Amino acid sequence: MSLKQGETASFIDDKLTQFMPLLPLLGLLLGFFLPGVFIHLQPWTPWFISLMTFAGALRMQVKEFGAVVKNPFPILLFFVLARILLPLYVFFITNIVVGLSGTPNPDTITGFVLLFSTPTAASAFIWIVTFRGNKALGLSLVIIDTILSPLIMPATLSILRGGDVVIRSGSIMASMFFMVVLPTIIGITLNETSRSKIPARISPFLNPLSKISMLLIIAANASLTLPNINFMDFQIWIITGLSFFFCVTCLMLARLVAFIFKFDYEKSVALTFPSGQRNTSVTITIAASYFPETIALPAIINILFQQMLSGLVGKLLFRKGAIHLQQKAVR
Repeated sequence: MSLKQGETASFIDDKLTQFMPLLPLLGLLLGFFLPGVFIHLQPWTPWFISLMTFAGALRMQVKEFGAVVKNPFPILLFFVLARILLPLYVFFITNIVVGLSGTPNPDTITGFVLLFSTPTAASAFIWIVTFRGNKALGLSLVIIDTILSPLIMPATLSILRGGDVVIRSGSIMASMFFMVVLPTIIGITLNETSRSKIPARISPFLNPLSKISMLLIIAANASLTLPNINFMDFQIWIITGLSFFFCVTCLMLARLVAFIFKFDYEKSVALTFPSGQRNTSVTITIAASYFPETIALPAIINILFQQMLSGLVGKLLFRKGAIHLQQKAVR
């Protein structure tokens, strides 16, 4: 891999980063208008997710987490919030709204519970960096949540929806281990043992590939689900409204919790984005593999809002603090 090839790959990655908010929408459109093409990628989606996880893990080092482990309270608070309180919040609000709609649909409830049972999105770390949060804490939350997700996700589903759906916990745990845990372990190990030399060589190529993988995952799963959606169905608009609502309120609730516990600015940022974001690619893949197609709808529609609203809500909650830290660094 020559220096020129690396520069070309970095240029492509920069361009893809500029259009990141549009990539999910493009994936949905490709899957909707060309289902016969992208549905053939469906069996490959777990491999695409593994590639994305591996690309992110290559940037991680064990030593960065030493200070975080010495003060585990923010980690414990994250798990109480993201793994107990927010799933319960989503479960009860969805039950109320679906019940009041006059057209009860248990798949909608299960879809949102599944979405908020999956691990936090790796993209949350991008927003932590953007708003100058505590990177070590943010990475720790993403990694620990990812590693524990094969245990947490089936347990959450069983508790909240176990009576209504058949949950193959063993199969889901195996899939999560392959898609997120194993690539994370391999990536961190390669980074540590090579003293960051391997990531320096291959990350310029893996970074754009991971973004393209996200596009293909969305297109493949959308091709399976979107052509069968009746957009005249009132239930679709209920899911859309709930997706928008949860994208905003979960971020704001996480920020409120950080305020209540008097976290400083950097810790507040690091707690807010991992708590409010979910790995929609994993959610859609798990839904398509183990559940009826309609259960994937909340995650598919959530793709439209999650990144866009994370940026807007982040500016609302943290822009002044980020500007202050930037000015302080300049001085």
